[in-house]
Amino acid sequence: MKHERGTGSVSRRRFVQYLAMWAVGGRTFLSTRDARAAVDAAREAGAGKNQWPQMTYRTLGRTNFNASRLVFGCGAALMFRAKDELLNAAYEAGINVFDVGYRGYYRDAEQHLSPFIGKVRDDVFLISKAPVDLEAEPDDIVTVEQAKHAAASWARRLDASLTELRVDRVDAYYLMASHNPSLIESEEIYRTFQNAKQAGKVTHFGVSTHRNAEKVLLAAARTGWYDLAMIAITPGGWYDWESKSVLEGSKPMTGLQPILEKARESGMGLVGMKAARHLSGLPILGWWDEPDAFDEFYGEKLMAASLSPFQRTYAYVLAHGLDVVNADMGSLAHLRENVIAATSSPTYFT
Repeated sequence: MKHERGTGSVSRRRFVQYLAMWAVGGRTFLSTRDARAAVDAAREAGAGKNQWPQMTYRTLGRTNFNASRLVFGCGAALMFRAKDELLNAAYEAGINVFDVGYRGYYRDAEQHLSPFIGKVRDDVFLISKAPVDLEAEPDDIVTVEQAKHAAASWARRLDASLTELRVDRVDAYYLMASHNPSLIESEEIYRTFQNAKQAGKVTHFGVSTHRNAEKVLLAAARTGWYDLAMIAITPGGWYDWESKSVLEGSKPMTGLQPILEKARESGMGLVGMKAARHLSGLPILGWWDEPDAFDEFYGEKLMAASLSPFQRTYAYVLAHGLDVVNADMGSLAHLRENVIAATSSPTYFT
């Protein structure tokens, strides 16, 4: 049904555009405290979808998939409600990798993603993930019995994810929140993945971690089993899940290049996450915004760019060892901001 455009009314498309302008302008002002920059950012956002930059792509390790350098992280965005318009906008902007996770952590996210995925399934790379049932510290040695129990729980959650997503297969399924190298190297875990692959449920094996990332990544590389690794990393070094900041004692990202290269040499595609989380802080726990936390790592060219601190972070990590970066995006403005950061990254490091 068509709606008449009466006096004082705007089209639905224009209204969404205004929302994007207000959101981008407000976010820029909060980040920079520069009113002129905020106005410029809002005007740029108002230019519309046709002014968005063209997405860039990178082969994702031995998956050989030509992946958009920005991954749409669906977990937080879709936990409580569907956002098909936002997903469609991401797809139209060239994003072809969508990452979600199991119900036990991400609530209804897989279910809310399913209608969109049903329409584009043959054109996108679909990732989901789940942890295993295992109580073990990072340096514990996992027994065979523990590994069998852990592998069985992961397999059950894979089946549940397929049901929630209403698909027969995912392109990759991660061992989520993995911090124990002994488990990563367990043949029981790998055998369970192989069985699922032979059954046509999953194509590629992955691991994601917020803790003990360096040891986990090296363990995964030693096995040669893993196709993807999603790691929490920032310009300042490894992200620490416990402190919600940079891991104490971590080398900056430039110093972690040998670790990343070993992972890449094993055939893994590297996916970044939590790259900009430290900037936002967590006021409820007394951790305040730190928009300049990574400025010391940036060159003059990046610092002079018309980018928010969040955009600088994504641009930097993509230029320093990551194939793609995963970002939660809850609005059109946020989506556009991240698309600009991902696509413009190479221009600041030549």
